Amino acid sequence: MAQSAELGQVLTVLFMALALGMDAFSLGLGIGLKGIRLLDVLKISAVIALFHMFMPLAGMFMGKYMSSLLGGVAAAIGGGLLILLGGHMIYSSLRGEEVKSFDHGSLWGLLLFSLTVSMDAFSVGVSLGMFSSDLLLTVLTFGAFGGLMSIAGLLVGRRFGYWTGEYGEAIGGIILLVFGIKFLL
Repeated sequence: MAQSAELGQVLTVLFMALALGMDAFSLGLGIGLKGIRLLDVLKISAVIALFHMFMPLAGMFMGKYMSSLLGGVAAAIGGGLLILLGGHMIYSSLRGEEVKSFDHGSLWGLLLFSLTVSMDAFSVGVSLGMFSSDLLLTVLTFGAFGGLMSIAGLLVGRRFGYWTGEYGEAIGGIILLVFGIKFLL
């Protein structure tokens, strides 16, 4: 029984990391479509990976604090946050927002882009903090998926200028929406 719960937790973290990584992929794809140097691909992806580790970590600590204050209501709030977040990601992708231009060569542009890509990871971290979640597994998995999928998005976008990244964000939003509903049931 304990192994089943542990496997469920690992699968949940993997699917959430994939959902957040899809957002990084789609935004990376948009940047890659504009043309990007390989050195910048590595630099941007490394910073995104760090933000995908730091933001959910900060969110998890906030979620654990909220959980201790709210008790049993915490699971419903966490599920609701995931539903809102997933719905927002789907809405944004359907609206067709393009990735805004930024100077990825500057420190501020790189940090601002990485923060923007990783804001969803903070919200997911808050939700996960309300549940019992393995901190190290979650943070490392989110960072790995965020970094690897941003590399993939940047490289695919660099290679194929005809693709768009809006579908990756929609798929990520659907995954978060499904997990939010699962937490509410």
